[in-house]
Amino acid sequence: MREIQNSPIGIFDSGVGGLTVLRELYRQLPQESILYFADTARLPYGNRPSGEILQFVREILTWMAQQNVKMVIMACNTSSALALEAVRQEFDFPILGVILPGAKAAVKQGQRIGVISTPATAKSNAYRQAIQEIDPNAQVWQIPCPEFVPLIEQNRIWEPYTKQMAQLYLQPLLARNIDTLVYGCTHYRHLETVIKGIVPPTVNLIDPARYVVQAAEKELKLMALGQTRPALPTRFAVSGCPQTFSQLSQQWLGYHPTVESVSLPTMVTAAVTWEEVEMLE
Repeated sequence: MREIQNSPIGIFDSGVGGLTVLRELYRQLPQESILYFADTARLPYGNRPSGEILQFVREILTWMAQQNVKMVIMACNTSSALALEAVRQEFDFPILGVILPGAKAAVKQGQRIGVISTPATAKSNAYRQAIQEIDPNAQVWQIPCPEFVPLIEQNRIWEPYTKQMAQLYLQPLLARNIDTLVYGCTHYRHLETVIKGIVPPTVNLIDPARYVVQAAEKELKLMALGQTRPALPTRFAVSGCPQTFSQLSQQWLGYHPTVESVSLPTMVTAAVTWEEVEMLE
């Protein structure tokens, strides 16, 4: 058991969005060692079909299992919406998604809830379903924001065009007089300064990263998996260019991380899985 306790927590995302979860782990669980993986060779995830996302998630989790993680946080709403339930039974470690923690936090704050997300997450209706299962009286409006992730990954956050797109995406929600706004993509927390300049201060902003880490802490305690030795330095790995990720992430980490390039295992059963998932859409 002690060996498992001192294994790392795995986090994955398509890119730098998951750094919002990583920062919450640093804040809430500083004693834990962490393995961060960014699938930068295949971002963005938000416009891809569900079967493809499921394949990617299986490949990432298979690699993480090889790295002996004790838990994985899907720091990606698209993966959480489209693949979480399918893979939870396939691996022998806890896998947490960001949608349910975010939904629980949203209903505690308001009744008129807006969700900004990738097109795939919006299409899945995962947030609406999760929120209305908790509170059937809550009203939910979801807006797909396909340009946000590319703009963030290209480090264009402060360009006028980014503010214009934010205004375009948020206007329909503001017209509904929302009282709560959920960042339905972990990347979007990086746009908070821009978003705060558009939405009224009375609107509650919900960052699911905070709440999924709270859930992770409860899970670690429940399973007696809390680390017993000092944390090791965070290990960063990407499927794309390590230098690009390191340079981009420095502004949120405060340092240039050492990043390794990883080739993921290919899932030979992926074609069958795609057909099965597409039938469900």
